[in-house]
Amino acid sequence: MAAFLKTLVLCLALVHLSEAREFHVGNSWQIPSSPDAFDKWAQKNRFEIGDSIVLKYDGKKDSVVEVNEADYRSCIKANPIKTYNDGNTKITLEKSGLFFFISGAEGHCEKGQKLEVRVLSANHHPHSTVAPAPSPVAHHHHAPAPAPHNGGATLQFGVLGGVAAALVIALV
Repeated sequence: MAAFLKTLVLCLALVHLSEAREFHVGNSWQIPSSPDAFDKWAQKNRFEIGDSIVLKYDGKKDSVVEVNEADYRSCIKANPIKTYNDGNTKITLEKSGLFFFISGAEGHCEKGQKLEVRVLSANHHPHSTVAPAPSPVAHHHHAPAPAPHNGGATLQFGVLGGVAAALVIALV
């Protein structure tokens, strides 16, 4: 029974660590009270591959435009990577690196309605800042070697790999 409980706790911990999170950008996607409000918000958060950002706004009056860094700095929306105008935009961050978003409404970007998001690589693990408690029962099992990191595939493999590893530990 103790082995089963240990396996269950390990599985739940691994599932929690590999969960994608959803971030709601401010109260709404509109001209902020200070020009750097959205960037300050983004800097306080740690985004990983698979996480999503959600922006809410009036889709008849505004939009979200993903642009390159130069267009972000200059508030140019003429060469969008992608444009969203549904009023409740959910963008999944599918790779590491920098992402740049500006408002599609005239003059809004210049007033600070823009957002720079840094997505951490698969090698960073900000979700796991607290170490799991040690098991009260001493076992002579060796943990399996960690799976090699393979970019974005790590998160996709995370839950299944964690369950498989837990089963191996339970069967040994």
